[in-house]
Amino acid sequence: MKTFAIILISIWISVQTVAQVAPQKYFVEFMDKYNSPYSVTRPQEFLTSRAIERRQKQGIVIAENDIPVNQTYITALRRFNVGFLTESRWFNGVTIYCLNPAIIDSIRLLPFVKHVVKDVNIIKLKSYIPANKYVLEEVLHEYGTPVAVPAQSCYNGNQSYNYGPSYKQIHMLRGDSLHKMGYRGQGKVIAILDAGFNHADTLRAFDSLWANNQILGTRDFVHPGNNVYKEYEHGMEVLSCMGANLPGELIGTAPKASYWLLRSEDYYTENLIEEYNWVAAAEFADSVGADIINSSLGYTEFDDPTVNHTCADMNGNTTPSAKGANLACRKGMVVVNSAGNEGGSAWHCVSTPSDAFGALAIAAVDSNGIRAGFSSTGEATGRIKPNVAAMGSAVIVSSTIGLIMHSSGTSFSSPIIAGMAACLWQAAPDWSCNDISRAIEISSSKSMHPDSLLGYGIPDFVRALKAVRVPEYETQKQVVVYPNPFTDVFSVEVNVPAEQEIDLVLYDQLGRIERYIRSYRAGAGTSKISFPGMAAMKNGNYMLKVAGRDFVSNLSVVKMATK
Repeated sequence: MKTFAIILISIWISVQTVAQVAPQKYFVEFMDKYNSPYSVTRPQEFLTSRAIERRQKQGIVIAENDIPVNQTYITALRRFNVGFLTESRWFNGVTIYCLNPAIIDSIRLLPFVKHVVKDVNIIKLKSYIPANKYVLEEVLHEYGTPVAVPAQSCYNGNQSYNYGPSYKQIHMLRGDSLHKMGYRGQGKVIAILDAGFNHADTLRAFDSLWANNQILGTRDFVHPGNNVYKEYEHGMEVLSCMGANLPGELIGTAPKASYWLLRSEDYYTENLIEEYNWVAAAEFADSVGADIINSSLGYTEFDDPTVNHTCADMNGNTTPSAKGANLACRKGMVVVNSAGNEGGSAWHCVSTPSDAFGALAIAAVDSNGIRAGFSSTGEATGRIKPNVAAMGSAVIVSSTIGLIMHSSGTSFSSPIIAGMAACLWQAAPDWSCNDISRAIEISSSKSMHPDSLLGYGIPDFVRALKAVRVPEYETQKQVVVYPNPFTDVFSVEVNVPAEQEIDLVLYDQLGRIERYIRSYRAGAGTSKISFPGMAAMKNGNYMLKVAGRDFVSNLSVVKMATK
């Protein structure tokens, strides 16, 4: 199911249904990267200096999965006369298309091929029949009433911004306060993974981006070499939430950041291949040194129902795109993803890759901070998802004809957060990607009582900037677990300087919640909290998350068999 899912208000469309079978597409996974000409000791040969610097600042080592796919294997595949679409160094494979299944059978037998994933790609223009509001909300977005504002010059170089009707969506997060401090995303790079950026090269909302060379480049991972500015407009609208600079009309959350515009999504189909496109685009973002990925995309069900996901799959590390998102986070990027707009449908839970352990899944609220009914929930995931929320109902965005419009969906709450994350990281340049994500969660309105609807709530980015990053040695002193390993009970000692509420959550290796204690009132000094009755738990490793007012500590605990 397509989860640009931007809520419809009213639109009339007549589209003829056209169906044709496109070349079949496959992901071919290789066994290894043996005899590669590349080495982790020479990363400058396959990563930009900016990508290397991002890793170095966060203590991230160059790993084997950073090395490009073995070109010898690709050369061998070319002899089969198949078409090549994308490469994935993280997944160590390539996506190809081929009309002849017999050729694929031969490829499977190659000694260096580990696995072949099939994805039959049916290309069709979906017909939109406004039979009822429910169906329309499921499949398409549209603009609301144009916002009436006087035409003004596009570029704003002053110290403060005239936000016009976009004020609410930024002020809700206290983003305007960070802007006044001079933090507008300067020096940070955001990669936008989307379905196209129609007219973003000509619309007045982006004049300042072009004037200051803030558009760093584009790539199309659906049809390599295509012009992304002639594709679907959804990515342009997403970009306007971050990069627009129309004084008195629309100011984005990071108008001074730089942007890569990456097309990974084919709007007219929904197939598993698009998750592999997503991973390829995320890898590219990594290689060019992007700091933040915004993905207003989500995957649930497909044109071929045999490969459909289920809510049970939204466990953080099952789907291709979730695995890719987790790897992107491990490479030092902040991944911000729309939670999805299925809150009122049969599929109600968050979509992938927002379910990924490392991704910030963004829910939607209205201008009063009330959850939008369409915003997907974290029910059935067993973890805190979505992570946080931002305005996603009646958001001010740019249209393809240059007017600003109201539009709704988590597709817009996500970039609003991504842009603010860039401003926060600019203000705290020594923080890691995990520090940024943690500060956003800690600063949020429901940080002490997170739930499956809005997660940790609506962030306060001024508070996030003041968040205390506790060094590792201090964290170990602040939170102590014993005995560890344990058999049937363990205790946690928490040392805090002032009375506050403490949340303790024990996760298994799949990120599912095993036990939790919410809102434990800890007094100043040392408090002891016990987790009894654990004898029946499976043996193995678990992760304990302890969160207070200004700290979060993650500790590994081990369950052993009772002797």
